[in-house]
Amino acid sequence: MDSDKDTVTQVPLRWEHFRHEADIGVRGFGRSPEEAFAAAALALTAVITDPDRVRPREPVPIRAQAPEPDLLLYDWLNSLIYAMATRHMLFSRFDVYIEDGRLEATAWGEPVDPERHQPAVEIKGATFTELKVKRRPDGTWMAQDVVDV
Repeated sequence: MDSDKDTVTQVPLRWEHFRHEADIGVRGFGRSPEEAFAAAALALTAVITDPDRVRPREPVPIRAQAPEPDLLLYDWLNSLIYAMATRHMLFSRFDVYIEDGRLEATAWGEPVDPERHQPAVEIKGATFTELKVKRRPDGTWMAQDVVDV
């Protein structure tokens, strides 16, 4: 390995779900907004199936744009939901880049295999309920939203 090049260590993304009436909240955490958005996307997959069952085989470019981080998260999640529905895919890895209200990402996944993935629900869309992107007091970022199932 060339010692002059930076190495990137892949850390596991931290995410969780939270209850909200008949719907479900997705929440991602990270050292940057990009990591928090990727973790929220992984939480989105986890609403449907165990993300560990999804092989990151095929790259799918995803783009979103919005004037503020909260709306960018909303657009990102809805773009992923649209890609899942129209391509009949699930995703388990996300490379996210955000700059000036533009998000460019690659979602890595595979076609849905009902037997292996055992999808629990279909996500209808992201909502504006509890939509929030913020830097926490410890310096980490949180990205959350409630999705309609």
